[in-house]
Amino acid sequence: MSQPAHRRLWPEALLWLALLGPAFFLLYGAANHYAASLPPSAVGNIAMDWERRIPLWPWTILPYWSIDLLYGLSLFICTSREELRRHALRLLSVTVLSCLLFALFPLRFGFERPPLDGWAGQLFTLLAGFDKPFNQAPSLHISLLTVLWLRYAVHTPQRWRWLLHGWFTLIGISVLTTWQHHFLDIPTGFALGIAVCYLLPMPLPPYSRVADIEQTHRRQLSRRYALGGLALTLAAIWLGGWYWLLLWPALSLIVLAVGYGCHDARVWQKVAGRHRLPARCLFLPLTLFMRQIHTRLLRGHSHASLITDDVWIGPAIAARETCFRSVLDLAAEYCRQAHPAAHYVDLPLLDLVLPDRAGMHHAVAQLETLRHSHPGPVLVHCALGMSRSAAVIMVWLVMTGRCSDLAQAKEILQARGRKIVLSPQQWRWIDSCCTVGAGHDA
Repeated sequence: MSQPAHRRLWPEALLWLALLGPAFFLLYGAANHYAASLPPSAVGNIAMDWERRIPLWPWTILPYWSIDLLYGLSLFICTSREELRRHALRLLSVTVLSCLLFALFPLRFGFERPPLDGWAGQLFTLLAGFDKPFNQAPSLHISLLTVLWLRYAVHTPQRWRWLLHGWFTLIGISVLTTWQHHFLDIPTGFALGIAVCYLLPMPLPPYSRVADIEQTHRRQLSRRYALGGLALTLAAIWLGGWYWLLLWPALSLIVLAVGYGCHDARVWQKVAGRHRLPARCLFLPLTLFMRQIHTRLLRGHSHASLITDDVWIGPAIAARETCFRSVLDLAAEYCRQAHPAAHYVDLPLLDLVLPDRAGMHHAVAQLETLRHSHPGPVLVHCALGMSRSAAVIMVWLVMTGRCSDLAQAKEILQARGRKIVLSPQQWRWIDSCCTVGAGHDA
């Protein structure tokens, strides 16, 4: 019997541990030593008055310390070489970036911890041997916790996840109740961990590329998102205070601008209908804003419409209706909306742009596969049901011989009360997709 996949990777995991362990202590210790060598006036403090009321719970040093064990074991639960290497790079990256920030913006913990005895006191004494009251924001403890939490959640059976989430939450709380960190260290540490996990994602499936004729339109959208991100960044710098939170939506807009610039829907990191957690966190402000806009645009138009032969078109929210046997999801910016019993296929496409010819024909082929494999109502949706899904259905109508040309397909959708939002250039591109392979058997 062959060894389990994770055991075959143990030699490489040991090598990574041999690299990461010394690297952590070397970098962390160097940052601590540097901060300790500075005059007190050069080392800041970001404690808030209310934090003095946070209790000191000595026993929480145990979950605080447990991250060391979880750190080492995490390298041995990976089941593929790609997963192991990406996870190890995440751990190394958050360590390097955190220590760089510690050196650039040295901070010190602002309270004096009273002497402690017993087993907890011994653990605190051991901790003080290498962890001085510097290296505060972003909390490396929280950054590493974020990276580890994502990995363990993937490999923990559903019935034990309550224990996993409970213990990891306790580790997160312990950075405060051991008087190791101030409150602002936590969100900054979490943000760094999420950013690293987003920039070093686990393998993503290939997505459809954007049509060549969309390059100008795509670049325009990229510039608009980038300008929006720049405007919010300048506002955060100008206004200061809590307005620094504007950097969150600013970053999401800039990352989305890069996605459009590189014509790659993988910027949303949508896999099997779900956005991965780093992407969900990064795009949360943008997602909430888009939902509000879409809700307003869909007033009176939130229903799906039957086109022909049990093929329907509608917005993303229509996929929740249990009448649909199958759902073809084209919206990269939405997590799965389809009800659990639906046969679901997602082909994430960027909003407002169309895929290349191969991507368009692949979407048509997926629609046909759903129709024949799972007879019954099939919903094709994007965000609003007005562009991406309309384009795919019109190409399907022509390619399967249900319509003689694009003009007839357009008339059918309009006769069903569907609003179609496409530029003249996009109409020409759809027409060119229809002429290749038109007349295929239904």
